[in-house]
Amino acid sequence: MNVYKFDEERSRREQAEKQQPPRRPAGPPAINLPDIIIWLSGILIAIHLVRVFLLPVVWDNLILVLFAFWPVKYSMFAGLSALDMASALWAFVTYSLLHGSATHIIFNLLWMAIFGSAVARRFGVSRFLLFSALCSVGGALAHLATNWGEGVPMIGASAAISGQMAAAIRFVFELGGPLGAIRRTDREAYMVPAKPLADCFRNQQVLVFVAVWFGLNLFFGLMSGPVAGQPASVAWMAHIGGFAAGLALFPFFDPVPRRRF
Repeated sequence: MNVYKFDEERSRREQAEKQQPPRRPAGPPAINLPDIIIWLSGILIAIHLVRVFLLPVVWDNLILVLFAFWPVKYSMFAGLSALDMASALWAFVTYSLLHGSATHIIFNLLWMAIFGSAVARRFGVSRFLLFSALCSVGGALAHLATNWGEGVPMIGASAAISGQMAAAIRFVFELGGPLGAIRRTDREAYMVPAKPLADCFRNQQVLVFVAVWFGLNLFFGLMSGPVAGQPASVAWMAHIGGFAAGLALFPFFDPVPRRRF
């Protein structure tokens, strides 16, 4: 192609581009959640669906024996088999992967989408997963301390999500945070410095959200079905233990320097 034909071809393409309608900017994604929240939600839903629709009752009961949190195991730990001893250790975390009903799991996933998403965006995947696991442990320890020797299993992610909420309230309501009076919507909204803990609990929004969380836990906990033949009950101390663990652990996991005033 000689130089004259090259110029003609370039002019033709430029003219064609001008005649095309302007492209609309891409809209927000249909599901605006961190990938780790989507994956965790999918795993929890899959576990529940397999237990409810695919596994025989005998197998499901075996899963509860091995992966739910049974306080009675710790009162007779020395007499347990090797498998039961091992299950008593991993149950401090695995109980949070099991749920008693559709209502139970939907409630937990909704709150994880709200508060867990904020924490995941701030902490990153590795810190978020370790933080959530330790909050599950904190909830289990609190439940064990107040239900020593009890033969009713505990399941559900509520303790971990209580810890996520405890972490989230340290920054989401701050000025510039995602739920603050003056808020931002970009990633930096999740990176605002956290105030000292005492200042956090002077915020009326924080107190309202904490009250709503525990009130809804009571409501949906009472609506849950029985577990392993036992009537449903709300593991209040596990929720409180997870929440307390979240408050205590937040400074050690927070990657953002804290506000000193």
